[in-house]
Amino acid sequence: MNHSFGSDNHSGIHPLILEAIAKANTGHVPAYGDDIYTAEAKDTVKEIFSPEAEVYFVFNGTGANVLALRSITRPFNAIFCAATAHVWENECGAPECHTGCKFIALPSTDGKITPEQMVAHLAVKGNPHHNQPAAVTVALSTEVGTLYTPAEIKELADFAHRNGIYLHIDGTRLANAVAALGCTAQQLVTDTGVDVLSFGGTKNGMLGGESVIYLNATLGRDAGYERKQLMQLNSKMRFTAAQFETYLKDGLWLENAKSANSMAAYLAERVSEIDRVEIPYPVQTNMVFAKIPESAVEHLSRKGLYRNVDPANPRVLRWVCSFDTTREDVDLLIEELKESVR
Repeated sequence: MNHSFGSDNHSGIHPLILEAIAKANTGHVPAYGDDIYTAEAKDTVKEIFSPEAEVYFVFNGTGANVLALRSITRPFNAIFCAATAHVWENECGAPECHTGCKFIALPSTDGKITPEQMVAHLAVKGNPHHNQPAAVTVALSTEVGTLYTPAEIKELADFAHRNGIYLHIDGTRLANAVAALGCTAQQLVTDTGVDVLSFGGTKNGMLGGESVIYLNATLGRDAGYERKQLMQLNSKMRFTAAQFETYLKDGLWLENAKSANSMAAYLAERVSEIDRVEIPYPVQTNMVFAKIPESAVEHLSRKGLYRNVDPANPRVLRWVCSFDTTREDVDLLIEELKESVR
């Protein structure tokens, strides 16, 4: 089968976004974001999140997370995250390398963390022998496809702020979270007290491009310099900006996410029909995790239909639905899965 469920990064570009890139490819415009495309895209981001926000476009998700976290910390600080977090597991130590901070990875059974888990670590505040807690980063949606509700995000933000800590959201799949929760981005992020957001589009139909959005605008006062130092300043920024403008302007980002989420729900429904296959996490966004018989692993791997994200447990695989996943794609995958467990 041609369709991959290994990652939503495997998908192509949405035709409207490809068209937007082509339209931007006309004439000469100023470089490094001093162009009308970037100005318009920033205004559109502000319409969705907050007119007071500061917006910086970057190349990729790791770059967005590093810029966001470095701008709100100093090298002697500590940053809380879930042990399943992308910043902890999948960014080759880039956040630690470029922030200089110690990461405190908190155990999690569902990809989420709570204020109570951080309380004991606050006892070191003011002690010069220990890294000083300064930030907490959580993902929406999480790395296992689960969701924080707006109330849970507000609880984290309130706890953080009471203790002199900032809250960062890794929102590479924020579109899927907003679509699944049925709220607005402002209700989920701005109104709950989030300080800084990494907001992505690459996994949801864009060619490539992410952003860092400072809801607390004062935190982004030096972000322009840090973005350049981190090699995340695109000289031909108009092509990133044109993507974001089309992605956001008429709701394409939510349309794409809703489609991917609905295909994941359909996939979970079909998977549940198969004996000896278990779904360990609730399917809330565009990801489906499954525990399969050991005998099925080799078959799916040979077919390129197996993506393991936990080396310690090769029987647990992850499927990710993309904006262009169809029911036919899911049905073909199910037939392969049935064949593998026979």
